[in-house]
Amino acid sequence: MPLSHVQRPLYEVKANLFKGLAHPYRIRILELLAGAAEVSVTDLQAETELEASHLSQHLAVLRRHRLVESERRASHVYYRLSDRRTAELLSVARSLLLSMLEDDEGRLAEAQTLPQIPGGPATTGRVAPTASPATTSETAQ
Repeated sequence: MPLSHVQRPLYEVKANLFKGLAHPYRIRILELLAGAAEVSVTDLQAETELEASHLSQHLAVLRRHRLVESERRASHVYYRLSDRRTAELLSVARSLLLSMLEDDEGRLAEAQTLPQIPGGPATTGRVAPTASPATTSETAQ
């Protein structure tokens, strides 16, 4: 069934969200922001080891897709998640990844070496059961 002229823009917005997530460094940047109220560009650069120009390009994509917000204070720029639910999305994606890799011991072991998502479930051992929608929305508040 084709998309109607009303539905298409809504699906485009959703697709753009995933475009914003569609790079390993952007995922890592979002994970770093998930663990703090805000993070300076200097700290993001130190954590990701990206050249300033590359970090700037990734942050621009994240801003364009409304995943992050920035604030300049004096000579420093600080970033934060535009919506704290992005942290939940990253945590659910990590859990989904781990469950998809359960049958592949080698890749699962590699996945468990990923840096921890602050505030997310631990990535060691078996995959934790998913929370109910009520629990998830309570946690976000």
